[in-house]
Amino acid sequence: MSDGSRWLVVGLGNPGAEYARTRHNAGYLVTDLLAERIGAKFKAHKGRALTVEGRLAGVPVVLAKPTSYMNDSGGPVASVAGFFKVPVAQLVVIHDELDLDFGQLRVKHGGGDNGHNGLKSLRRSLGSGDFFRVRLGIGRPPGRMNPADFVLRDFATAERADLPVLVDRAADAVEALLVHGLERTQNAYNG
Repeated sequence: MSDGSRWLVVGLGNPGAEYARTRHNAGYLVTDLLAERIGAKFKAHKGRALTVEGRLAGVPVVLAKPTSYMNDSGGPVASVAGFFKVPVAQLVVIHDELDLDFGQLRVKHGGGDNGHNGLKSLRRSLGSGDFFRVRLGIGRPPGRMNPADFVLRDFATAERADLPVLVDRAADAVEALLVHGLERTQNAYNG
C-alpha cells in the first residue's frame, strides 16, 4: 500500500499520570509500543504533541501523541500533519471504542465520530474524517454509568491482564495497514 511517502500514525489519549492507565488512553498505549518497535523515544514537537520519526515495517512514519486533552486533539494533529506534510489520506488514528467489546479490534477508513470527542476534534481541525482508524474495543459502561466517566476509569483487573495482547495486536494491525492496505488488514484483524 505504501508508495514510500511518509505516514502519520496518531494515538489518542489524555496527558498526565492520572490518565495513563485509563480506557481513553488505549491509543497512547499502542503508539508507545510502536515507538518501542522503532527503537526511538518521543520528543516534544512545537505543535502540542510528542513525536517520533522512523520506519515501521520499512515504511517511513511519524508517530504522534497529542499533549492536549482528548477533546482538543484536532489542533495538535493538524499541526503535526502540516509540519511533516502528511495528507489526511495517509493518517492513521488509534483510539478507544465504546461500541466494541473489550478485546475487539476494527480497522476502517472514514466514518462517523460515534460521539467520540477526539474524533470530532480531528474532523473539525482537519476538515475531513477520511482517515484510517484502528479502533480498540473497551466495551460499554456497566449499568447506568455515564460513558464520559467510564472512559476515564482504569481498565478492570481482568482487562489489564489481557491488555498487552490487545495493544500488541493493534500495533500489528497498524503495521499491516501501512504495508498491505485496508482490505487485507481488515480480513486479518476485524475478526
